[in-house]
Amino acid sequence: MRSGRSLRVGLCGIGLDTYWPQFGGLQQRLEDYVAQVGARLLRPGVEVVNLGLVDSPEYSHEAGHKCRREDIDVLFLYVTTYALSNTVLPLVRRAGVPVVVLNLQPEAAIDYKTFNRLEDRTEMTGQWLAYCGACPVPEIANVMMRAKIPFHQVTGVLDDEETWREIEEWLAAAQVHATLASARLGLMGHYYSGMLDVMTDVTLVSIVFGTHVEILEVDELSALRAEVNEATLEQRLEDFLTYFDMQPDCSPEELRRAARTSVALDAFVARHNLDALAYYHKGSGIAANADTMSSIILGSSLLTAQHIPVAGEYEVKNVLAMKILDVLGAGGSFTEYYAMDFNEDLVLMGHDGPGHIAISEGKTRVRPLKVYHGKAGGGLSVEMSVKHGPATLLSVVEDSESRFKLLVAEGECVEGEILEIGNTNSRYRFSIGARGFVSAWNARGPAHHCAVGIGHVATTLKKTAELIGIGFQQIC
Repeated sequence: MRSGRSLRVGLCGIGLDTYWPQFGGLQQRLEDYVAQVGARLLRPGVEVVNLGLVDSPEYSHEAGHKCRREDIDVLFLYVTTYALSNTVLPLVRRAGVPVVVLNLQPEAAIDYKTFNRLEDRTEMTGQWLAYCGACPVPEIANVMMRAKIPFHQVTGVLDDEETWREIEEWLAAAQVHATLASARLGLMGHYYSGMLDVMTDVTLVSIVFGTHVEILEVDELSALRAEVNEATLEQRLEDFLTYFDMQPDCSPEELRRAARTSVALDAFVARHNLDALAYYHKGSGIAANADTMSSIILGSSLLTAQHIPVAGEYEVKNVLAMKILDVLGAGGSFTEYYAMDFNEDLVLMGHDGPGHIAISEGKTRVRPLKVYHGKAGGGLSVEMSVKHGPATLLSVVEDSESRFKLLVAEGECVEGEILEIGNTNSRYRFSIGARGFVSAWNARGPAHHCAVGIGHVATTLKKTAELIGIGFQQIC
């Protein structure tokens, strides 16, 4: 998270204290398994709060309070052996965070021959109990469902890579959930008039995602723009040459306009400690604001590549989609349908305004536009294709049934000619074909914008929706 706060993961094993004096070495063995999981969860940006073995209702209460004191974001509940449901309920009630039940067996199977050669039946029982984690999961699930406490599961083997791929996805989903819950979203200007699909209940955004919404003024950005000094301006012009492929018809005057706005935009974001920004403003009537808003694209593109996604057209839901993909390391560039290529069975997608230059196929080109179509003014714009290869589309949809839902499609960004019109533009192929994709996507009722990221991350997005408590639909 941009705030610098690490994801705080609560981890505990659960067991039954009655067993420890009965079966020598069992408690230590299970604690070692919990420690193995904790070591694999620990990494830069993730702190693990290891609660140890929760083995009695009394310790369950204590562990629940510790979860609150440590301000954990998610609880991984490792079912190491049989445990009573009354040992689990106080913990999860007091923790008050999403719960992922780890039903992990220490090995793929018991070595039956070795096990049956043991002469001491007490020792045999102790060995068996170390494999008994699956036993209480139905009991735990029953109580949590009756208590209306959502939970999620990973079932597998302790050191199996498939198991850990799934755990990693839950960890990434928890990172998204925690990031949105502490994020500051700036909204500058107003909606693009007439786009009813874009208009969003921002109170509901804060209720569902936990995101703070800060309403901001274009006038403030224009005022900051007037304060930019020459040295800072020259440095930003050098930055432009580093990050962009400037086309020869970009005038020095337009480059300086864009650089001035970019520096001001950085100051604006820092002043309000923003993690994301959505904007739109016609800019008509006041020359300073018109100058600001017609030169914002390059600076917005730089911020998007620096993990502060910026969405045009006041697209609240879509900047959330961009932020989600960014946290997952997939990028998150603003896009929409442009056209369909029925000859090659492709969908052309892109948008005017900012692009995610960190996921561009090659260096992002900058071109001057005399007219921003459908908007006031003209100036410099970015032209890029998303990196060729696997891609994921994500739309945050305002939904009448689940308040919000994540709509997802996986496809491929493919090589080929794009429209050289000074906008982002990519060619996408989907497993259900261009016709099938467009029809299925539209049928789910999204806004006409969405976010695109590199790689296939649908399974993690599904887990993200489950942790947030919203709907999820994947069409391909």
